[in-house]
Amino acid sequence: MNINLNHLINKFLIFVSLVYTNSIFSSDSYEFNLYNNYGIVGTIHTPSARTYGEGVHGVTIYNGTPNQTVTLSSSPFDWLEASFFYTNIQDRPYCYDFTSVFCLQDFKDKGFNVKLRLKEQGVFPAVAIGLNDFAGTGLYSSEYIVGSYGINRTDFHFGIGFGLLNGSDQRFKNPLGIISDKFYDRPTSFAAKGGSFQPSRYFSGETASPFFGVSHALNNKLLLKAEYDSSVRPGLVPFRIPENDFSFGVDYLINDNLSIGVSYERGDYASFKFVYKNNPVKSYQQSEYARGERRAGDNKYTQLINNLEENGIGVKKLTRRAGSIGLQLTQNIYPNLQVVEEIIAQSARDAGITEEIKKDIEIANLVAVSEIDDAYRRTSQTIYERRSGRVFNTNTRLQFRPFLASREEFFKGAMLVENDTEIVLRENLFFNTNLKYSLADNFDDLFIPPVNTFPAQVRSDVKQYLNKMADGGILIGRAQFDYHITPVKNHHIMASAGILEDMFSGAGMEYLYFKPDINYAFGIDVFKVRKRDYFWRFGHLDYENTLATANFYYRNYGTIPFDMRFTAGEYLAGDVGYTLEFSRNFYNGVQFGVFATFTDVTAEQFGEGSFDKGVFFNIPIYGNLLSYTWRPLTKDPGATLNRRHTLHGLLVRLKPIE
Repeated sequence: MNINLNHLINKFLIFVSLVYTNSIFSSDSYEFNLYNNYGIVGTIHTPSARTYGEGVHGVTIYNGTPNQTVTLSSSPFDWLEASFFYTNIQDRPYCYDFTSVFCLQDFKDKGFNVKLRLKEQGVFPAVAIGLNDFAGTGLYSSEYIVGSYGINRTDFHFGIGFGLLNGSDQRFKNPLGIISDKFYDRPTSFAAKGGSFQPSRYFSGETASPFFGVSHALNNKLLLKAEYDSSVRPGLVPFRIPENDFSFGVDYLINDNLSIGVSYERGDYASFKFVYKNNPVKSYQQSEYARGERRAGDNKYTQLINNLEENGIGVKKLTRRAGSIGLQLTQNIYPNLQVVEEIIAQSARDAGITEEIKKDIEIANLVAVSEIDDAYRRTSQTIYERRSGRVFNTNTRLQFRPFLASREEFFKGAMLVENDTEIVLRENLFFNTNLKYSLADNFDDLFIPPVNTFPAQVRSDVKQYLNKMADGGILIGRAQFDYHITPVKNHHIMASAGILEDMFSGAGMEYLYFKPDINYAFGIDVFKVRKRDYFWRFGHLDYENTLATANFYYRNYGTIPFDMRFTAGEYLAGDVGYTLEFSRNFYNGVQFGVFATFTDVTAEQFGEGSFDKGVFFNIPIYGNLLSYTWRPLTKDPGATLNRRHTLHGLLVRLKPIE
């Protein structure tokens, strides 16, 4: 038999090239990356090295044995995945002495997971490291190093696990022990109450275990999965001893946002999951440009005004000078300056404006962009000036109010009708209200008091407010006056008074230095507040306090874009300290962030959790802002006012995000 060696080599090179091309195509953009049962991109229980693109967030609901879990997941960057979970563990009582009322229900647990992708797939696999339950009780504490490699419609994953993922019969000596003997020693205790970091656990233990998984897309809807699960069972969580370590599952994609999955886990039991996933950065669409009404006799300046106001940009004044026009504009719709500039340019072209455009742009009557100087104002001719008048804006919507981590029950929540109304009394004077009405809730049996209310009870009595929500009737969430002024360019002031939020009323003032073309801002705020009573009306409790804080804001435009806020001063409970906050903000107003607060309340005084911390997100959906903050624990130290607006929150809308 004659064999053409060169022909075989060429065929082999073509094959390698196709494999390489397909694997690149299906690597980190692999279309069937899905959250696993614990809300981490992976197979069934085990993780993969895959991550979603920037801005993706999701909710995973898992019903298995013995735990039912809800996980919120987000990707502030395409190389970083963060998730926070809340789980109900069956057959483990929610108590430690087996005598309290907590023993009547199953144990509740919550914690944080994080995955960092170290490299994308290329010739070599994608690689990621991750930590699970690194700020919780440690019941699910585990760490891993995992690689993933995709070929065509099949994705392979192989990793080594520590902690809860170190339960395989195929254990081997911890390879990180080569770096330091400290990696061989893993603490055997866990944080009985949670909310604490335990860095001595991370990637430690005498041994580590392998795990692997594979997923294959049959078509654009159906995904088959199999894995070797190295989790410890039984362990701290009372899992049954499995028949084997292999699990099998199938996921069905209902549409781009929804999927369901079933799995048969370790030869023992079946489980079910539901996943909602969305990428608001891609899915959120800016309003398309709309041409204003054209009427007979309108000149180009009138048409320009019509075009701008049709697109949500109000014109306060239009002036003209040889070769240029001046526009004084207001807007409170668009989350970024680039969008406003594009609409102005399109409106001008459509109206036939050829002159240079100078503009002042205000948001909530605070001057954020100013290109019209005093000389121009003195020498220009006024073409149009809007008459002052009251403006009435109202919005009514359905709102879901969750309350998780209750000692009474796994889940509490309410479906509310909420109305937000804004009345512009004068150009810079606003009256804002928020009214709520509960359509359905299960808050009426919240009765277990908080464990610790030191130094003053300002947030930990939230159950008593929710109790009264269940009584029915219209509830007042906010009723306040706001006064905005920019006395000097880049120097802004806002004064507020009334019912400021659900739990506090009062009055105060905020000052901010903000210049759009620099990447920092700073200011101070002072508020005198009083605790509202539990009936959501106009009554008050005895507690009051004066808050004073200094704030510094910084926006980084480098390789890793982020926003940072540093706040120092006195908090609601009277404690003094500082908060450090990092967030990722996107072009369309989407925001993901983390924070930590340290005050003169010591870790011992704070108790469970040691200090206040959490994650938050803000997502614009159908014109409304969905906001949620997830804390391991609701405590009184480090508590702040939940204000409707801050000056920086308003003005940063007109600061470019690059």
